[in-house]
Amino acid sequence: MSTSSRIRRFTALVRKESYQAIRDPSTILIAFVLPLILLFLFGYGVSLDTTRTRIGLVLEQATPLTQDLSASFQASRYFSVTVGRDQRMFHDDLVLGKVRGIVVIPADFATDYAAGRRPQIQVLVDGSDPNTANFVQNYAQGAVANWERQRQSETVASGPPISIEQRFWFNPELTSRNFLVPGSIAIVMTLVGTLLTSLVVAREWERGTMEAMMATPVTAAELLAGKILPYFLLGLASMTLCVLLAVFLFDVPFRGSVFALYGLSAAFLIPALGQGLLISTATKNQFLASQIALITAFLPAFLLSGFLFEINSMPQIIQWITIIVPARYLIPSLQTVFLAGDIWPMFARSIAVMLVIGGIMFVLAARSTRKRIG
Repeated sequence: MSTSSRIRRFTALVRKESYQAIRDPSTILIAFVLPLILLFLFGYGVSLDTTRTRIGLVLEQATPLTQDLSASFQASRYFSVTVGRDQRMFHDDLVLGKVRGIVVIPADFATDYAAGRRPQIQVLVDGSDPNTANFVQNYAQGAVANWERQRQSETVASGPPISIEQRFWFNPELTSRNFLVPGSIAIVMTLVGTLLTSLVVAREWERGTMEAMMATPVTAAELLAGKILPYFLLGLASMTLCVLLAVFLFDVPFRGSVFALYGLSAAFLIPALGQGLLISTATKNQFLASQIALITAFLPAFLLSGFLFEINSMPQIIQWITIIVPARYLIPSLQTVFLAGDIWPMFARSIAVMLVIGGIMFVLAARSTRKRIG
């Protein structure tokens, strides 16, 4: 068959699939409405910034020294402080979660400090939330250390205090939204690529139209490519919408290039779409395909990609499993594009790994398709 005939046949397949995607409300819902909902949730509803944490501050004996230390806590932008004289008045609040910690300045604090003994401060924290508990403990120590340096600087006999200058690269204000939103774009692309493709193709298996198409002279490769291209472009369109919202609505800085952004996104869509095709070919059922897509694509992208949990802190066997999760390579790359700029040695490795995983997915999907027809 001539090349022109193959091109016309492939163009007809792409046109048919594009019309079907446009006419299907569920496709538009998954490609554009669901990403908006997820992006708003991650942009506004999810935050890892722990500021103005409520604590109870107990002054067992009010002296100029303890009141000065109390003022150091109250001036901190990390704490919202309620002062009391007895820690028992905060016990119920700690149990109910109204305060996240109790800082107790004991009655003998001023006496021990004046005598040159190392005074003790007690910090009681709610350990049910380890992250917040560590935050309260660390910043309570920081507030005491700052107060101590100020006291030393006011004493003529003491040496000059040690000044520590902290600088945070790429995200100076340590705003969690700046890395949560780029990471959520990868989660959105996982849904659009894998879930949407698995549902659409599984629907054709259910209706019998896939077998009818395979009975024509079209090859399995042409059929898969014709089905993938419209959803590949749909995935890029959904990503573009998310990036525009991230930059202009959520004020996430974008320091990289558009070329790097689209190169990484296109490479990621290859394994995402290939996985969706493989799932639909293996199941031929929309409900089962959706469940498998959520379990094998969405959950790993959410939990095993480094999006919320550090991969290096996971058990070794789980770290090995994350190697085959495509989102593991896209999320840090997207965060780098947004916050740091173009770092092509990192991008090249991520793109290569994602293309390899995608190639394996497509080979398995093509072989499974031929077996189903045979």
